[in-house]
Amino acid sequence: MNLAESFRIAVRALGANKVRSALTMLGVIIGVSAVILLVAIGTGVQGEVTGVVQGLGSNLLFVFPGQINTGGSGGGFGGGSGGAKRFKLEDARYLESRLTGVDAVVPVAQSSGTAKVGNRSDRATLAGASDRGAMVFSATIGGGRHYNKSEVDAAARVVAIGYTVKETLFPNGDPIGQTVTINGQRFRVIGWYQKQGGSLSGDQDNQIYMPVTTLQTLTGVNTIGIIAVKVTDTAQIDQVRIQIKRLMRPRYGDEFTVFSQDQTLGIFNQLLGTFTIMLAGIAGISLLVGGIGIMNIMLVSVTERTHEIGIRKAVGARTYDILSQFVIEALLLSVSGGAIGIALGAAGAAALSAVVPTQVTGGVIALAFGFSAAVGIFFGVYPAWKASKLDPIEALRYE
Repeated sequence: MNLAESFRIAVRALGANKVRSALTMLGVIIGVSAVILLVAIGTGVQGEVTGVVQGLGSNLLFVFPGQINTGGSGGGFGGGSGGAKRFKLEDARYLESRLTGVDAVVPVAQSSGTAKVGNRSDRATLAGASDRGAMVFSATIGGGRHYNKSEVDAAARVVAIGYTVKETLFPNGDPIGQTVTINGQRFRVIGWYQKQGGSLSGDQDNQIYMPVTTLQTLTGVNTIGIIAVKVTDTAQIDQVRIQIKRLMRPRYGDEFTVFSQDQTLGIFNQLLGTFTIMLAGIAGISLLVGGIGIMNIMLVSVTERTHEIGIRKAVGARTYDILSQFVIEALLLSVSGGAIGIALGAAGAAALSAVVPTQVTGGVIALAFGFSAAVGIFFGVYPAWKASKLDPIEALRYE
């Protein structure tokens, strides 16, 4: 009996128990679709972060408080050592006055707050920086202007709002010159930004930008999160890094870290790559469960068809013929389930792309399909081997 005949018999056997075959495939369908969907999310987020970091340019340095641990045993990226001293605004001003070969030194601080206009409110991220923040973090003004140096020095209550904040609080009018209440205090809107999307600091469209001094007054916190340095010439990155370390070491010892754009991108890619693998592993567990379901059903099928196997062996079927028939049945279940799972996973990723960045790659599809086929073969071999080893006389006696 050739493979074509084995395939025809396998299809007929599966078709005789349609409901059972469909339920058996369900585990594989869920597993493959989960792998596709979760890996698409991880890959999409990684691509989004890569684009944002590269979009900032290659001439930026970021100074973080504390020793950043990228190996997983400490605070992780952005956290630093648990007892690290936080930067002060004076540190940024000190670097700005001493560094050479730089265009801007920008202190950055963040908090959260509730903005209200009349009966409308929005929970937003409050981002504080100096007047040169617009030189470092690219954003397109949709109307009005960015705050200036005199407003930073005076801790003026002025804000520029992101696109989402504008649409939420001022859906029917121009926000420029209007008043918004943030954490109980009144601010004047001097500008708003066009839609930007995600960034390293979250959803830029749902942020409210204000002078860093104003944010410190509003929150009562006199520290800053990071210091961003824009270098004039990319070739001078290493020299400026050395300057920063020389200037900051008397103040903080070794409790600070200077990252370039490439290092920042590498760290994020490492973290997000690990995150994606973890998601794929979690989804793969359900695929293994589906494989166990295939083996269980195939063992039941062997038991139910013992008499049939005896007859086939009695009329000349070889061990290979019986083995190939049951392996093909298991492979059909897993491959069919894998194909359906890929379609559902890709559709789910497309649907979620409006909420979170997703990216379905050919490599992921090939991996998921190949894994589902491997599951079918792996979990189908034992039942097939058991069927092929049945003694024809004993099988004919089986009722």
